[in-house]
Amino acid sequence: MSRRIAPYGSWTSPVTAELIVADTVGFNGVWLDGGDVYWSEQRPSEGGRNVVVRRTADGAIEDVLPPPYSARSRVNEYGGGAVAIADGIVYFTNNADQRVYALAPGHAPRALTPADGRRYADLVVDRARHRILAVCEDHRPAGEPVQSLVAIPIEGGREPRTLAAGRDFYAAPRLSPDGRRLAFLAWDHPNMPWDGCTLHVAALDEAGNVASEQQVAGGARESVFAPAFSPEGVLHFVSDRSGWWNLYREDRGEPLAPMAAEFGAPQWVLGLSTYAFAGPHIVCAFNERGTWRLGLFDRVHGTWRALALPYSDIGYVQADDARAVFVAAGPETLPELAALDVATGRCTVIRRSARVAVDTDSLSPAVPFEFATSGGERAHAFFYPPRNADFRGPPGTRPPLLVLCHGGPTSATTSALNLKIQYWTSRGFAVLDVNYRGSTGYGRAYRKRLEGAWGVVDVEDCIAGAQRLAQDGEVDAIRLAIRGSSAGGFTTLCALAFHNVFRAGAVYYGVSDLEALARDTHKFESRYLERLVGPYPAGRARYRARSPLHHAERLRCPVIFFQGLEDRVVPPDQTERLVAALRARGVPVAYIAFPGEQHGFRIAANVKHALLSELRFYGRVFGFATDVDALVPDPLA
Repeated sequence: MSRRIAPYGSWTSPVTAELIVADTVGFNGVWLDGGDVYWSEQRPSEGGRNVVVRRTADGAIEDVLPPPYSARSRVNEYGGGAVAIADGIVYFTNNADQRVYALAPGHAPRALTPADGRRYADLVVDRARHRILAVCEDHRPAGEPVQSLVAIPIEGGREPRTLAAGRDFYAAPRLSPDGRRLAFLAWDHPNMPWDGCTLHVAALDEAGNVASEQQVAGGARESVFAPAFSPEGVLHFVSDRSGWWNLYREDRGEPLAPMAAEFGAPQWVLGLSTYAFAGPHIVCAFNERGTWRLGLFDRVHGTWRALALPYSDIGYVQADDARAVFVAAGPETLPELAALDVATGRCTVIRRSARVAVDTDSLSPAVPFEFATSGGERAHAFFYPPRNADFRGPPGTRPPLLVLCHGGPTSATTSALNLKIQYWTSRGFAVLDVNYRGSTGYGRAYRKRLEGAWGVVDVEDCIAGAQRLAQDGEVDAIRLAIRGSSAGGFTTLCALAFHNVFRAGAVYYGVSDLEALARDTHKFESRYLERLVGPYPAGRARYRARSPLHHAERLRCPVIFFQGLEDRVVPPDQTERLVAALRARGVPVAYIAFPGEQHGFRIAANVKHALLSELRFYGRVFGFATDVDALVPDPLA
């Protein structure tokens, strides 16, 4: 069949907002317990509830965590590591009260900690001593919350015992197989864990008290990630001391598989794992130039082998003697829970994140895109041209371009299938998903390029990529838009306020006032800007110079804002002050706020409404009708 001719951006798409939120879950962790596999599903259809699910050895799948419980920690606000499992008992941090509970089969959850302003994450079961090891974040004192490592008695009713304290942050408590050693990470302001942190090993006595402690790796300029003990009790960890996050063991100074690749990721959430021990092998996820792969390191022979799997984004790696289980997605595969037979290399799917089917002829594959940017340097992105099995653009026209800025900003995007990208490409938009300088996956030097330059080099990279595509004739040079969330929202606003390249922007819970962020944000990120911008308040002039809020008079193009009203990371006040300033000047602006949402939208109806409203917004700005115009009010009306 011949394809219909219609203006780019106006195409009817099989990738609808309903499709994106319907029967879709997010995976937030994987755990193995005997022959059973457990994982956590974040379900927009249940208001964002995080449900622990189990697949038994005979293949039966069932929900384990009953409503209204939701396994989510709020340590560092972003949480992670909210679940630990041993002998069929699920230990979890409950979202509503941040207490740790034990859930035994056939029983209701039983609270192990009081509801007293303390939060818990990175849970680990100490079987021999009948306790849970965890990061504790105490919000009871005035000022910043205080972090420590604690041991929580499983029988409950007793105060958690402190194992380590005195540092600003803790992460990744990991117990040796014999229970005699405890490894953990720690760091202090102004570092983030990817700037520099230290790896410690504590010797434990029979009662589980710390008898001695020593630092074994890391420092102010070395980032350590994911300590873990082998079955024989040898400590392994990931370090970027070579310039790349590579895998090490405590008794060797050289990486096990030296590569210009990243075996680690930024610890925005706790409980991450990129490798695990499977008999004589270590199953490792590694990132080469923005693409994740899986490999096997033979611990006996010291050999390395990369596996050919259909995935480009891999995480939450767990393993036992014969298999590895992980969350993965690929260029044509939405996130799924997969199991690898280590002996045969055969991969099977345990659970898919969505039960949707889209014609592959309407899917746009990611094209790696490297381009010249400021300072004679190179930047990276993935380019998605418009594609739809039923439509094509009018001859002689070019599609509008949507530039995506990922959050963090110390984070990255991958080439894995993302329906929210296909939502745009299947409607006739081209999309450029940018891994600007400062992103992970390209080594420590690339990651550190954002130091002192946030709001500058990231913006320059987004502009350079868009202009290169326009010069090459891939996109319409006068219909360029930019969008981002959180830190990506800040990049978006800087591009709109300080440059005259983009004609429209969409900002999801984005930073607009660096001073407010430095003063008012939560502990985890309260000194982050010292690396990204400079010292505060000594550098107040620079903070004001880079804050779009203080330069609202320079922002002239239409902008749509989306904001969660319970956001503690970027409070609503930031967005609302900028919206008011733009409206006072007559700039076309839309503001859509969602009660009950925090930093990142989890409720299906809100995700859907945001997508529909953003599409209608672009239709208004760029002058085309869409199939959603009758579904949502005109955001610029």
